[in-house]
Amino acid sequence: MCGIAGYCGAGLHPQEAERLLAAMSATIAHRGPDEAGIHVTDDVGLAHRRLSIVDLADGQQPMTSADGQLRITYNGEIFNHVELRQDLESRGHRFRTSSDTEVILHLYEAFGPDCVAQLNGDFAFAIHDARRKRLFLARDRMGVRPLYHTWRQGRFHFASEIKALLTVPGMEARLDPFALDQIFTLWAPIPPRTAFEGVSELPPAHWMIVENGAARTQRYWDLNFSDVRHDRTEAELAEETRALLEDATRIRLRADVEVGTYLSGGLDSSIIAALAKRMAPAGLTSFAVTFSDPAFDESAFQNEMVRALGTEHHTVDCDMDEIATVFPQVIRHTEQPILRTGPAPLYRLSGLVRSKGIKAVLSGEGADEVFAGYDIFKEARIRRFCARQPGSQLRPHLFRRIYPYLSNLKRQTPDYLAAFFGVASDDLNDPLFSHRPRMRSTAGTKLFFSDALKTTLGDYDAADELAATLPDAFSEWHPLHQAQYLETRFLLPGYILSSQGDRMAMAHGIETRFPFLDHRLVMHAAQIPASIKLRGLSEKHLLREAMRDVVPPQIADRPKQPYRAPEASAFTDHAQAYVEEAFEKSTLEENGNFHVEKTARLYKKSRLNSFTGFRDNAAFVGILSTQLWSQQFARPVRITDQPLAVRA
Repeated sequence: MCGIAGYCGAGLHPQEAERLLAAMSATIAHRGPDEAGIHVTDDVGLAHRRLSIVDLADGQQPMTSADGQLRITYNGEIFNHVELRQDLESRGHRFRTSSDTEVILHLYEAFGPDCVAQLNGDFAFAIHDARRKRLFLARDRMGVRPLYHTWRQGRFHFASEIKALLTVPGMEARLDPFALDQIFTLWAPIPPRTAFEGVSELPPAHWMIVENGAARTQRYWDLNFSDVRHDRTEAELAEETRALLEDATRIRLRADVEVGTYLSGGLDSSIIAALAKRMAPAGLTSFAVTFSDPAFDESAFQNEMVRALGTEHHTVDCDMDEIATVFPQVIRHTEQPILRTGPAPLYRLSGLVRSKGIKAVLSGEGADEVFAGYDIFKEARIRRFCARQPGSQLRPHLFRRIYPYLSNLKRQTPDYLAAFFGVASDDLNDPLFSHRPRMRSTAGTKLFFSDALKTTLGDYDAADELAATLPDAFSEWHPLHQAQYLETRFLLPGYILSSQGDRMAMAHGIETRFPFLDHRLVMHAAQIPASIKLRGLSEKHLLREAMRDVVPPQIADRPKQPYRAPEASAFTDHAQAYVEEAFEKSTLEENGNFHVEKTARLYKKSRLNSFTGFRDNAAFVGILSTQLWSQQFARPVRITDQPLAVRA
């Protein structure tokens, strides 16, 4: 796992180019603390920061093909590189290293842009094709690894993180108001938009070619629920699920360093840890976050799995004061405002992993999206059930059943529950039906937008833009599959794998690997009938059945407990000077994004610890993170003269 950066376009003197690449590389040194290198030609510059995990001796980058016509800077892991190498060797290709980086070069040489279809991995890379005078960039299917780009002074610039792009002469960090609206509605910007005006994200499962001063982008894969298999028994589907997950875990243990595992105590991470333990004869090291507050803590279940597996287990306690302490660093790495504090404990967790000398860990992330584990899927089913009898006073009580951890919900009347969750029958054809309550609730945070920001946004609707991106076949899919698509293609890469995933792990030079996001398993799960994934209100039914003998019964039958962390109370109970500064009138007026009087009342309410619902908590965290974003990024970034090794 690494960090990459570079440019394409003429007009830079070699020394100027080296200074620029050095500056870009320096800003993402945390992604690759082991080695650094750059390569400069007349019109292309490539930079690389290396986190050495595979082929420790010979995997340096940028790497050049044997004939000198191809050069690559690459962030990620190709988990099937062993099999790909064998196939390429049978075709006559000869290798100089044992790295997966060289496999990509040979694949591109043989297949051009179509090479990405053969890759099973998490990746973002750029290849300079000197023969064709073009730059080829690609990103993995699920969006595990990031890749950003911008044009300045006729040159195309790219990097793993946006902060590297801010070192480009002429770049200014300006908050995109429409991205902010998307975050305060959908939790993340809709790609290719980012929080930075003028900076774009290469969307997941896309490649890009830059040549002749222009760029073109193409999707090479998409999640498809059109071919559901009804000709297989549940037992057959469970057997295939297990085989695919076992293989996905096996190939993600490939490394020349020790691979550990996260172990939250939930079903998903427990399954991955159990499979990994069987495949790691030398033992397995596991890591987890704990909280003193039982509303968030899962340590009892973590300890159950540790006893069952015999892992060497390490925990980091992350209560309110720890969240408040690291939150500015968290925003520095997320590079976008966020509405939840969930990334903060994961930032501390990756720090713990690094302190134990481990560079790569397995995660159970992705199972909820792929096998229908989230409460939002059950909620949508109940809403449809209620819509068939709109006046029922009994059916709305089911909402309390799926949210036992929301104490306020238990006190609400059936009429309130029906109104809040939006069960009107005329909403059933809404393509965003499953996510409307969440979007409405989240969008309530926009009450605190300033009048100037509201004027800029006009009648813009982030949800409408999201709906416009859906595939043509979307309306034909089962409602559960529609909900899964929305969760998997947008929130997963935009927030879960980014703000809570890559950014928090790579802040400490840690590579996270996700067996549940192996594209073979994802495509297989998309063919499983909805009734087998969500059985009544029992989530991840098929996964539980497929892996029942792998984990203890108390884990296998444990209801879903969503990952949560203390929100606004983390900042109000443990005062930090930066929080007070962020909510000062002068600071709010300077940034201009939030209504000063309304925000002041929210802050006063927070000091009285009188928050009761999602809106106030999300608004508080959203405003604070936006203010921190402006403080940390909306200022010039000086290009340093830090030297790097230049690769020929």
